[in-house]
Amino acid sequence: MDIDELHDEVRAGRIDTVLLAVADMQGRLQGKRLSARYFLEEVLGHASEGCNYLLAVDVDMNTVDGYEMSSWERGYGDFTMKPDLPTLRRVPWQDGTALVMADLLWEDGSDVTASPRQILRRQLDRLAGRGWGAFVGTELEFVVFADTYEDAWRRGYRDLTPANLYNVDYSLLGTARVEPLLRRIRLGMEGAGMYVESAKGECNLGQHEIAFRFGDALAACDDHSIYKNGAKEIASQEGMSITFMAKPNHREGNSCHIHISLRDEGGEPVMAGPGRHGLSPVGEHFIAGQLALMRELTLLYAPNINSYKRYVPGSFAPTAVKWGVDNRTCALRLVGHGPSLRIENRVPGGDVNPYLAVSALIAAGLHGIENELPLEDAFEGNAYSSGAETVPHTLRDALGLWEGSAFARDAFGEDVVSHYANNARVELAAFDAAVTDWELFRGFERM
Repeated sequence: MDIDELHDEVRAGRIDTVLLAVADMQGRLQGKRLSARYFLEEVLGHASEGCNYLLAVDVDMNTVDGYEMSSWERGYGDFTMKPDLPTLRRVPWQDGTALVMADLLWEDGSDVTASPRQILRRQLDRLAGRGWGAFVGTELEFVVFADTYEDAWRRGYRDLTPANLYNVDYSLLGTARVEPLLRRIRLGMEGAGMYVESAKGECNLGQHEIAFRFGDALAACDDHSIYKNGAKEIASQEGMSITFMAKPNHREGNSCHIHISLRDEGGEPVMAGPGRHGLSPVGEHFIAGQLALMRELTLLYAPNINSYKRYVPGSFAPTAVKWGVDNRTCALRLVGHGPSLRIENRVPGGDVNPYLAVSALIAAGLHGIENELPLEDAFEGNAYSSGAETVPHTLRDALGLWEGSAFARDAFGEDVVSHYANNARVELAAFDAAVTDWELFRGFERM
């Protein structure tokens, strides 16, 4: 939707609300519901404001210590939320509603450097300096439950009813049970300007995936966050619930495989060429950079304590820092041919912040290209039993690698490294202070 169309829709009374949305540290949508008239008359020309604690709280929106940009000492002031008009779209699952993403700026017009969207923009600018653009597709898995979010909360997330009671991976019969919900989500996202490719069942009980057409990296990340938020809203309207958490139970976790390729200004693929497996020298260096920096950047792929529960041998979630040609046991999987040739990073889970993960992919790839890193041979066989170096086992391990990474400081800046390190420390401190069900069941009577 362009701005002229929004004017027409508002005058006709078909749109009365505009959501002004920002992506927070978890990639969640935060922001304001504005009257459409106020958006057009005031915000369109002058932007809006929001408390800068939006990038300095925990998952529960509690203020926490340790952030340089936002604190009680700094008074928790505002930053500017500037609408990014190319992202303007309808929200079909909410009556009379449109949505626009916003960039975060300080009052003087400078970027809020820790904003996920701005972090990605800076990496895309580095690519643009070479005349290249990144194209991305994200594959989000989720588990559907027949319980409402409110019921799940009241029951402590125990004894919930999955929408499917058996493995429906690729099953048309099994997925038909959930098709009314999946269809609503697909059609809603199409109405919001996205290109839906398909839906399929997955291995966990009630687990599904809806795939979207690849696109410009920033737009793909915006679509990812809007889709994730919208799918939850639609499920709630249907009296159901959806979780994207990386490991919701002991069965298969929710992945978010990220596909990425590079193209030049003429739209020609940069990573494809006459070399091994259809790669160009640039493509080989790009993959080599991913391998070299995978462990140091895992915090941006796996940002939560639960993220690391996915990494179980034989679970289709990777452990080995290896690459292979159409090999799902490796962290990096080369797929496609010619113009469709791309690398799939299988490390992120459904809880990933797409802006941060794609930023990491680009930064690591550019490191490989700029330093002409040689690419090891593609791994053949079962990478789980390869004995290769693995992704970090815990958030604590990933935090140590992130904080000790000279590359991360050079690529993202000291302020970004310290900001997201503090986010990880906050999560670890909260988890360390919690008494878990595991402890109660093992220790209440028997210890």
